[in-house]
Amino acid sequence: MWKQRGVSNACSIGELRLLAKRKLPPGIFDFFDGAAEDEVSLEENIQAFRRLRLLPRPLVDVSSVDLSTTILGARSELPIAIAPTGGPGFGRHGSDGAIARAAAEAGIPYTLSTSATASIERIAREAPGRLWFQAYILRNREFLNGLLARALAADYEALMITVDLPVGGKRERDARNRMSFPFRFSARHLRDFAFHPRWLLAMARHGMPVIENLIGLETQATSASRIASSVGRSYDPSFDWDRLKEMRDNWPRRMIVKGILHPDDADCLAAMGIDAIVVSNHGGRQLDGSVAPIDALPGVVASVAGRAEVWMDSGVRRGSDVVKACALGASAVLIGRATLFGAFAGLEEGASRAITIFADELERTMQLCGVRTVGEIGSGLIFRDSR
Repeated sequence: MWKQRGVSNACSIGELRLLAKRKLPPGIFDFFDGAAEDEVSLEENIQAFRRLRLLPRPLVDVSSVDLSTTILGARSELPIAIAPTGGPGFGRHGSDGAIARAAAEAGIPYTLSTSATASIERIAREAPGRLWFQAYILRNREFLNGLLARALAADYEALMITVDLPVGGKRERDARNRMSFPFRFSARHLRDFAFHPRWLLAMARHGMPVIENLIGLETQATSASRIASSVGRSYDPSFDWDRLKEMRDNWPRRMIVKGILHPDDADCLAAMGIDAIVVSNHGGRQLDGSVAPIDALPGVVASVAGRAEVWMDSGVRRGSDVVKACALGASAVLIGRATLFGAFAGLEEGASRAITIFADELERTMQLCGVRTVGEIGSGLIFRDSR
């Protein structure tokens, strides 16, 4: 069992990332940390937040601050939900459940990915909180329909459709590391693993994780030249507006669409009756050079005009980022890598530490800005240069 030394003392998501990096073989860490091509969008997602400046209002009684809000009609203790992330168990066994339990304990929603290393049913048993299921659009429609039926039977409150992955992005770190998904290891990998014996021993003891929701669906990469895009090879590039409307009509609960950047697309989704829209570029892992979601957010919010909730993800690393997103009109943000890094460093304790860091920074930023509730966070908090 790995020692969790350092997790409770981590002061930032950046420190959790470094703890995770020390524990993982380089190729495994790169799979979760990396993005597409030159990783311009990965960096821009973060820099776009840094360019935004807050305009605080002092002389407000902020001795009591309420971080709670309403997400999809129900209370959330923070304006934060856990984004879907693929393959957490390859970083550390049990990470899916650890993150889900941490989210439930914190009183925020958790999204289970189609490509998670825990099944729909297992997460429902182990982490009874607010659960959403994220569906990639598979070529095999019968298999996809079976996943949706299972999510409904397990009482997941919402379905999240990810629409920005008609094909997998060109993730060059994975190509250089000869990483496919599911992972297929070579002698080169074993050399890397030798320098991380605790990770290797854990894999030997528990066995290689399984993409449990995709058991029975062929997803193996066939050659090294396709490794970088193997994540998306089972997904359906023909998925279109008509198919999405059909899914909206057939799914009886709340529906979320993730992967939107263009205001016109958001307008169509709101007209279709989609309950929430996630402004996202997949953490920079799909189309390199795409606009940072925080920059695209105001246009989407204006286009939706209150007909659906608007959330965003990608590049969120600080509680101040959450404030900036809410000030630009987001109802909530989704975090993915942050809780992954926490779980890799210390399972549930680490994932909880990531959420706590966000909560502490969010509270402090709100106090320093002179706002007492999430609902008070408005566009006036963003500095706009009139020059």
